[in-house]
Amino acid sequence: MKIIIVGGGKPLYFLCRNFTAQGHEVAIINRSPSECTQLSRQLSALVVCGDGSDARILKDVGAMGAGVVLAITPNDQDNLVICQLASLQFGVPRTIALANDPDNAAVFEQLGVTAFSTTHVVSSLIEQRASLEQITNLLPVGEGQVNVTEILLDPGSPVIGKRLMDLHLPTNALVAVVIRHNRPIVPRGPDDLQPGDRLVLITLPENHGPVLKVFTGEKP
Repeated sequence: MKIIIVGGGKPLYFLCRNFTAQGHEVAIINRSPSECTQLSRQLSALVVCGDGSDARILKDVGAMGAGVVLAITPNDQDNLVICQLASLQFGVPRTIALANDPDNAAVFEQLGVTAFSTTHVVSSLIEQRASLEQITNLLPVGEGQVNVTEILLDPGSPVIGKRLMDLHLPTNALVAVVIRHNRPIVPRGPDDLQPGDRLVLITLPENHGPVLKVFTGEKP
């Protein structure tokens, strides 16, 4: 698959190195001549010096046949324009924009551009890892729109002895499976929870932290 990355800095270097190691064809667009020279020496990728929001530059690096365009410049407006150009003019099936200002992430999504914010990512990780010893697995699915988490209930958990129907879970949260004595159980409302149970939780990113607090007793 061909991947076009627009931007610079260490994140771009490591992303490109990771993608090429997986066998992907990578093209980089960067405005800094000195950085382009350095990247071309360090990476086995096509490096073009120019403005990634210029349709001619995108065309020159092969946007017409690209599978992904990733815009990670320091300018949110540029990232949005790059992704919109790639999608609308060149038919790139997947575009992803960095929202340096976390408030812009929702705006990008409303405009049809997949966005991520490093601020949101870091804060979510801190929240999710609050009870690391109890969380044994965390898997984002559906392009990060759903989290599947496995959590171990210790004797001090506030839900011990409670029935599922009595738990006050946030909206869009589900206890999908209870693993008890190595046997999976699809739980029902009257089923209670016991120490040592492993629960498979399905949550959305925005309610993942509050759901974990229900089971771990961590205070906000």
